[in-house]
Parts: sequence; structure tokens; C-alpha cells
Amino acid sequence: MDHQEGENDIESTQGAWRERERERNGSGFYQNEMGAGSAREPLLRKRTTNTTSQMAIIGAKVSPIESLDYEIVENDLFKQDWRSRKKVQIFQYIFLKWTLALLIGLATGLVGFFNNIAVENIAGFKLLLTSNLMLEHRYFTAFLAFGGINLILAASAATLCAYIAPAAAGSGIPEVKAYLNGVDAHSILAPSTLFVKIFGSIGGVSAGFVLGKEGPMVHTGACIANLLGQGGSRKYHLTWKWLRYFKNDRDRRDLITCGSAAGVAAAFRAPVGGVLFALEEAASWWRSALLWRTFFTTAVVAVVLRSLIQYCRSGRCGLFGEGGLIMFDISSSISTYSTSDLIAIIILGVIGGVFGALFNYLLDKILRIYSVINEKGAPFKILLTMTISFITSCCAYGVPWLAKCTPCPTDLKEQCPTIGRSGNFKNFQCPPGHYNDLASLFLNTQDDAIRNLFSGGTENEFHMSTLFIFFTAIYCLGLVTYGVAVPSGLFIPVILAGSTYGRIVGTLLGPISDLDAGLFALLGAASFLGGTMRMTVSVCVILLELTNDLLILPLVMLVLLISKTVADGFNKGVYDQIVIMKGLPYMEAHAEPHMRHLVAGDVVSGPLITFSGVENVGTIMQALRLTGHNGFPVVDEPPFSDAPELVGLVLRYHLLVLLKGKMFTKERVRTGDGEVLKRFGASGFAKAGSGKGPKFDELSISEEEMDMFIDLHPITNTSPYTVVETMSLAKAAVLFRELGLRHLCVVPKTPGRPPIVGILTRHDFMPEHVLGLFPRLHLNR
Repeated sequence: MDHQEGENDIESTQGAWRERERERNGSGFYQNEMGAGSAREPLLRKRTTNTTSQMAIIGAKVSPIESLDYEIVENDLFKQDWRSRKKVQIFQYIFLKWTLALLIGLATGLVGFFNNIAVENIAGFKLLLTSNLMLEHRYFTAFLAFGGINLILAASAATLCAYIAPAAAGSGIPEVKAYLNGVDAHSILAPSTLFVKIFGSIGGVSAGFVLGKEGPMVHTGACIANLLGQGGSRKYHLTWKWLRYFKNDRDRRDLITCGSAAGVAAAFRAPVGGVLFALEEAASWWRSALLWRTFFTTAVVAVVLRSLIQYCRSGRCGLFGEGGLIMFDISSSISTYSTSDLIAIIILGVIGGVFGALFNYLLDKILRIYSVINEKGAPFKILLTMTISFITSCCAYGVPWLAKCTPCPTDLKEQCPTIGRSGNFKNFQCPPGHYNDLASLFLNTQDDAIRNLFSGGTENEFHMSTLFIFFTAIYCLGLVTYGVAVPSGLFIPVILAGSTYGRIVGTLLGPISDLDAGLFALLGAASFLGGTMRMTVSVCVILLELTNDLLILPLVMLVLLISKTVADGFNKGVYDQIVIMKGLPYMEAHAEPHMRHLVAGDVVSGPLITFSGVENVGTIMQALRLTGHNGFPVVDEPPFSDAPELVGLVLRYHLLVLLKGKMFTKERVRTGDGEVLKRFGASGFAKAGSGKGPKFDELSISEEEMDMFIDLHPITNTSPYTVVETMSLAKAAVLFRELGLRHLCVVPKTPGRPPIVGILTRHDFMPEHVLGLFPRLHLNR
């Protein structure tokens, strides 16, 4: 370890620092120069050299990423601020937490309702126009209208996504997972991303793509929470004294967790399912207080949606009302299950696991091909989206011509054939008194198609050939659609495909099972969800809240557990795969087996840049200019201590604030925290929203000031997390993730050595980095 005192010549270390920066990034990451086979390498061929930060795919380009500072920086300013807070201020902080949770719930509920109204009315108008033209036997004109509207909507959504916010493409759930894990990728929660997420999702779903608006709602809720939790905006003069408490990553993380749960609640009208989704899939860090606030947020969403939907039932919302938010009340009368029923459920679970694993495998291959196309620029992304839109329109309009017209059942209470947009019995080209069952699935909104498949007592309304054709089409279209440049979710394609093969299995196993075809469809959807997304508890509760049927709980639990277990034998869940494909350095909940063969001291490397407690300004400026490190150890030496000792860790951001304020002294003496607190206040070192804090290039330090000194003690975190160098790397990795750290200091085991060996950061735990340092461990994996 090399420690540079103020009077030493820092030029001697510039070469080593530059060499270090070829490997180490702005958050303390190491750039890994492994080839194209690296597991976490972003899937782009064209890469620009970036020596200050690791890169990941955001949209269709590689962008620098940073880690988030979830740890509480316990420096003198923080301690003084908390000691000086009165009961009123503590009450303000707690009150604001709940107020922001309320606002997130209200805003997400309103956006979810707006999305559904827009989709139902736009798609409903398109389908009514197509149906009316077909009733007039103007079939080619009907196709032109259907395909043309789809093409315009798809091109509009893709243009928004390609030019305004590329980060809005896809579902956004992998990005939200990574953020809550501690990874801050550029623009994933920006206001522009929120705008495109809302309107791009409306355009994509209305265009008839085989994708859902439910996945993007999770990202939308997170964006809303991030916007509300910025702590005000000086740029737009939206500052408020109370909001200064939220200028830190820790509180923003809690708010974004609430936002992601609110998104699920708004998408499915499943408040408890939303909380469990955030707990099981999204959040990497949890506590009981956060559970209460998340539950409160989703409850607000549920109240808002129920109130607005009740208002729309009177027909004041256009075509919205009959369709809209997915809600299938299929309360069954089944209270007992026979052994043969359980055998059927086991078969369904195995099929769901196999189909889910295959779906994830094929999706991985398709996204790799799409990455090459999307890399060529926005016009190619729009062209790809329009091509998939044309193919989807041809399938939706052309495939129903393969189906035969079926006479309407005689004992129906509803109209047959259905004249209009919704219903199980679409007329299409059939004569009066007949319906086209394939058109009832293709030429409907996706919510209505799911209702048709989930409907009970309809064993004979869909032919086996219809179900096979629809399953094949939805399975394939879901695969090729997900990678296009529009906000797209996988929940709806997976539910559609799963419920279709659920009906097929129910029909084939009808002789040995007494379960209803609609119930088989629901269990098929559950099995496919478990096979692709690998979620169990949250999916189980979401499906129960959707269907209002507690009696099927044991069956749903069983089919989810079986499908997940089978699929886990083949590959990872779809969101985990996408996190890896994007190159996001996600910390898993468990340590890799090869980490048990190493200790913390094996992966730290130097030269380590440290500062004295009272440091030369020029030394700090040189270190900040030559490195992109986020944290620097502070070591006191005589005369400030009897022997070299680790004072703590100082953050780059805090150094920039202190340098900009020019709290310099001509002599190398301690100034204390009183003067710093008077000059800045504790809020002066709070993290600015959206990265609007001071930058190194903005500093203006004269030559005279370069020779002066600055006291770092007031801003140094005096209680950083430390581990001894002989600790197992596996144990350190679990500690790092569970505590939500950005830096983990490694200290020596034996006395008489420098007080710090190195710093572990997120990238030091990444498998490709560790295996790059120790290739022999490949044999032990």
C-alpha cells in the first residue's frame, strides 16, 4: 500500500494510477478484459473505450454505470445534524415518508387507470372499425384499416422510444431490480423515461403486439417514486426545506421499492401481490418498516382503481368498462381434489417448466440477434418494430380464416355472435348464428382474450385445433416481440400462452379429471409464469387476487413449485438472464462456490490511494483528476496520531463539495467540524437529485491554493464497514449484499502493517473478475 502525504511528490504515482484506471472504474469497479464469452459483457459489438466506469446496455447503447451509496455516512456533520434535530423535525421526516408513499400510490393508480382507458379506447376503436368493415364484407379494406392503424401506433411508440428514451424499451423490471440491488444506470428512472414508458406502452399494446402493459407499470411506478423522491429541484425552483431529508440513496431506494410494488398493484389490481412482488423479485434489501409503507402504497392504488372503475361502469369512459384491468371472477365450486386431479396438476407443472425454460433459452438467442440490429441506430430499431407489427397484424387477421365457423350454443345468456369488440363469440366472416373461435382470441384485446380462456363452463367453445394454433402463434410472437423498441411486458404473453396449453391439457386429461377447463387455463398460466419468471409466492397471490378464488390455492401453489423446480434445472429466470445480458453487475443473494476457495485479501489490488486526515489540496486534486474512484481511505499519521490508523472513508462527492467551498488553511492543522457545519450545513453534503451535484471540471483552484491544506475529518465516515483480509470471499460477498454496501474496507490481520489493505467494491465480487484473476477456479465450478 502506498500512502501519499501532502508534501510528497504525487507525480511519481501518476503512471501507476493511470495503469490502475485502465482496470478500475468510477465506483471502484475493475474493467474486465475477458473476451466476448464473458457472462456479464453487454451484447454490443461496437464499444468505446471507457476508463472511468463499467458499462452496461441501457436502451441499445452502452452507458457508464455507478453504484449507489445506501450506507449511512456517519461523519461529524451527520452526527451533529442528528443531535441538533428537534422532535418537530423528526416528525416532519416520518410524516413525509408516509406522505410520499401516499402520493406514489395516487400517481401510480392514476397512471395505471389512464393506461387502461387509453388502450381500451384506442384498441376498441380499431377492432370495432375492423368488425364493421367485415360485416359489410369489405375484407381487404378491413385488413388495411387493422394493419395500418397497428403500423402507425407501433411506429409512433418505437419513435418515442428510439429518439427520446431508449432506456424505456422492454419491461424495465431488470433495471429496477438492478437499481434496488445498488446499480445506478444512466436514465433508467429519468422523467423522459417515465414519459415514454407511459405513452410508448399505450401505443405498443394498442398496436396489437403480443406484449403487456403490466411489466412496464413496475418501471413506471419506480420512475414516479424516483421523481417524487428527488428532494426538490433547484433547476426548476421546486425546492422545499422538508424535502432535504430525502437527498440520499437510502430513502430513494425505499421509495422506489414502494413504486415498484405500486406498479404491480396498478397492473393487476393486486395490492398484496404487489407487496410480495417487491419482496420476492425486485428488492434486495428489506425491513419491517418498509413492508408497512409498501403495503400502504399498494392499498392506496387499489382504492384509487376501484373508485375510478366504479365511475366508468356507467359508460362515462368510452369503451372502457367491460374490458380494462384484468379481473377474472371465476370463483369455482370445487372444494375437493381427487388423486387424478393432482396427477393432472403435476403434468401441467412439468410442461410449464419445460416450456418456460425453452422460452427463456430462445428469448436469449433472439435478443442477441436484435442487439446487432438495434446497435445500427434508431431507424433500424423503428424498422424492426414495424416489421414485427406487420407480421403480428397478418397473423391476427389471417390465421382466423383457417378456423371453421361454429354454431352458437343454444343455452347462452349472452349474445352470439358478439357484435362489437368484446365477448367469446366473434362473428368474423361467419354467417348469422355462427362464430369464429380463433377470431375470438386473436381479434380481441389481450385482456378480453384471457377472459375468454379463463371463462368456466366453456369446454366445447374452443376447438383443439384452435388452441394449438393460438398457442403456437402467441408463443412465437411473444418471443420475437419482446426485444423491439417499445415498452413491453412478458406477463400477458406468458399468461395467454400458458392458459392456452392449460386448456389443451385439460381437454386431453378430461377423462381422468373433473376440473373445469377455465380452471385448467388458470393453472396453465401459473405453470408458465413459474417456468419463465421463477416467481412463486407473488405470482400465486396475484392470481388469487385476479380470480377471487381461494379454494384453488393448493393447486396454484403445487403447480408453481413444480414448474419452477423443473425450469431451474435448465437455466435462470427471464429477468435474471436479461440482467446478465445487459452487463449489469448484479449481486446475487448467495455467493458463488468458487468464492469459498478465496479470501478477501486475494482480490483487492493496488496501488491504494489514501489521504491524510489533513491533506494537501494539490494532492487531492491530482487524485480526483487521475482516478474515478468514489471512495478514498483516510489515514491519520503523526502528529495527528501516535501511529498510522484508519480514520475512515471519504466520498468523492463530499470532497468536491468541500473543495468547491474552499475551506483551506495555510498550515497543516485541524479546523474541526464547527466551521464546516456553519459554512455548509449537513444538507450541503446531501446527494443531489439526478446527478446535478458539483463536477470536478467545475472546480476552480489557483496555484496558490494548490499548496494549501484541507481538513477531511469532518466529512470522513468514521465507521465504515471493515473485514479482515483472511475472511472468506463468499462470506464477504453475502455481507456486502445484505448491508447494501458500495465499499468494504479490508484491514490487515497482523499488526505492524499499514492500517488498510484495500477496498472491496461490487465488481470485485463479479464471477468473471474473480475467475479472471484465478483461472484455475474454472475447474472447480
